Amino acid sequence: MIDVALQFLTAELNSYFLTETGSDAVTVKLSNIVDDTGKYAFGQEVVGLSLVNLEEERAVKMHLPSYTYVNGQHVVTEPDLRLNLFLMFAANFKIYQEALKYLSYVLLFFQSHLVFSQQDFPGLDARFERLLLELQSPSYEQWNQIWGYNGNRQLPAVLYKLRMVILQPETPSYIRPPLTTINASILNK
Repeated sequence: MIDVALQFLTAELNSYFLTETGSDAVTVKLSNIVDDTGKYAFGQEVVGLSLVNLEEERAVKMHLPSYTYVNGQHVVTEPDLRLNLFLMFAANFKIYQEALKYLSYVLLFFQSHLVFSQQDFPGLDARFERLLLELQSPSYEQWNQIWGYNGNRQLPAVLYKLRMVILQPETPSYIRPPLTTINASILNK
């Protein structure tokens, strides 16, 4: 599900770039920031989209499984896992001003599209009720740690928090016949 959400955002941003520039020469690519050799994992003239962290959304955490009856069977489904994803958009360009221009396009796109829902975006996978993005403002120290972890090669970048990506197992935890009778006996000692 994480991959589906990020592929959707990548496709939407690529459509926006095409609309704004009239060219598909620059694209957004879902990728690591750096590869195993320490080089950027995406080419030049590309805006890389990378998952840099995730956290569980605990404010609305469900703790108990759900119980339903389907076709005369007792079906137990574990609670869904609600995640917040931290996404970095990094612009790798030969010309620094072009990197800033495309980073601005990313900011403008998400400023006008903070919430993605089925109603407004029919291409959004039906498993997502909605996707909500929030611009993050890491401190200098946090940026230093992020880029240090990624190889100390800083690019113009922006960080967003994608809220409430919900993961739900597709198969129930278990299915049993329903409880129809209760037998009790009392023993005297």
